[in-house]
Amino acid sequence: MNNLAILASTLKENANAQRAEPMKRYMKNQFEFYGISAPIRKKILSDFYKNNTLIFNDFDKEIIQFYQTKYRETQYCAMEITQKYYKKNISKDSIKTIEKMILIDSWWDTVDFIADKILGLYGQKFPEEIPNFVNRFMKSENIWLQRSCILFQLKYKEKTDTKLLFDLCDKLSYSNEFFIQKAIGWALREYAKTDAKTVYNFVETHDLKPLSKREALKHQSI
Repeated sequence: MNNLAILASTLKENANAQRAEPMKRYMKNQFEFYGISAPIRKKILSDFYKNNTLIFNDFDKEIIQFYQTKYRETQYCAMEITQKYYKKNISKDSIKTIEKMILIDSWWDTVDFIADKILGLYGQKFPEEIPNFVNRFMKSENIWLQRSCILFQLKYKEKTDTKLLFDLCDKLSYSNEFFIQKAIGWALREYAKTDAKTVYNFVETHDLKPLSKREALKHQSI
């Protein structure tokens, strides 16, 4: 039994059917859950790290196989393992795995983690690759890939490429998709912590959807 199989087995052993039902309802009954609360899941993953060495013959292939399970808790663990592994082992080809993870069972709970903590890490490590994946993701017209483009710089602060951020927000400002409008507002609000005036000026001079504008200026006092 390999490492990930051991983890999968441990998650299954901790299943709680009573907890699973409300968790499924919260996610619009789109996904299966074991019913493992976040603190318990994190404890399981922490114990897994203590007792197992992360050694893979082919990490990208193995983690995608693990991620493709129907249980959301397994996918959450897969994302955290990927983040941990990529901190030391990310490569330019890792974008293929990141894109696959975004597109498998896409919803805000997985996509936002992947965009911020994994795609964001990729962009920091390989800034020269940002135009390549941004252009491809934007042209896909897939809302989750597009949302990822908006959100991957969430934690970049003063290193944010503001031209790119504002261009993406402008290009997607027409969208009627709730998750796109929300992402625009969230990304702008987060960057406002670094440069509130620039964000305020952008919002006031561009035709954003009301939700995006409201979210962007939620904490503004200008």
